[in-house]
Amino acid sequence: MATVRYFAAAAEAAGTTIEHVQADDLGALLDEIVQRHGRELASVLERSSVLHEGQYVRDRGVSLPSDAVLDVLPPFAGG
Repeated sequence: MATVRYFAAAAEAAGTTIEHVQADDLGALLDEIVQRHGRELASVLERSSVLHEGQYVRDRGVSLPSDAVLDVLPPFAGG
């Protein structure tokens, strides 16, 4: 299962800082977390960066290994 780590507004919208999601690709993972957490998280995702193993990913077709680690990083204020 992939590990999803949420930061700042993403953590607030998801109601957690970490969870595990079964998904074969980024699109399936994003769909699953929106289904779990609803419109508020979907809104945060629209303006967030998603990092897979520390690399920015945008392509919903990117395959995810079962032990993938993804970070959901909304825009941060300040430096």
